Amino acid sequence: MSKNTIVPYDDLPRYDLFLSQVIDYLNDKFEGDKYTNNIVQNYIKNEVISKPEDGKKRGYTKVHLAQLVLLSYMRPILTTEEIKSVFHLAFNEINNGDDDIISWEKAYKIFSDIQEDSFEDILAREHFNEERLQNIIKEMDLESKDQERILVFFAVMSLICQASAIKRLVQHIVNSYDKESMS
Repeated sequence: MSKNTIVPYDDLPRYDLFLSQVIDYLNDKFEGDKYTNNIVQNYIKNEVISKPEDGKKRGYTKVHLAQLVLLSYMRPILTTEEIKSVFHLAFNEINNGDDDIISWEKAYKIFSDIQEDSFEDILAREHFNEERLQNIIKEMDLESKDQERILVFFAVMSLICQASAIKRLVQHIVNSYDKESMS
C-alpha cells in the first residue's frame, strides 16, 4: 500500500504541462481529492506554490508537480496558510528559486522515502496492536459473525486517533515555529 501511493520523482512527467494536464494528473493520482483550475490558481495566487513560467502555454514543470504532490499530502491536515509556512521553512520566497535552502527534487525524494516507510511504521507501533484489539473483542463476547467487523472498526478508530494526534502536533509545531520566526 505505501509503495503505491507516491510517484517517484524520476517518474513525474519530464515535459512541461498545460494546467489542464496538471489537473488531470493530480485527479488521477489523488482520487479522493477533486482538483480544479481554480484550486491550483488560488495556490499560485496565495504564493503557496510557484507561478508557472511566464509566457509559456506549457508553463507547469516537474517542480510544480512536485510542489502539488507534496501539497496534496498536507492538504487534509493543514490549512493553506500552514502549508505556506511549511514550504517557507525550506524554500523561503516561493517564486524565487535562488533562495531555496534545498531543492524541490531533494525535498520530494526525501518525503517519498519517508512516506514509503511510514505505513509500516504505523502498523509496527504499539498503538496499532492487533493482538490487543483481538483481546478487546474476545472480552466483548460478540457473535463470531460480528467480531471481524468490530475489529475493523477499532482498527480504523485507532488509526483515526493517531492521525488526529499527529495533526494537532503538526499544527502546533508549524504555528509555534511561525510565531518564533515572526518575532
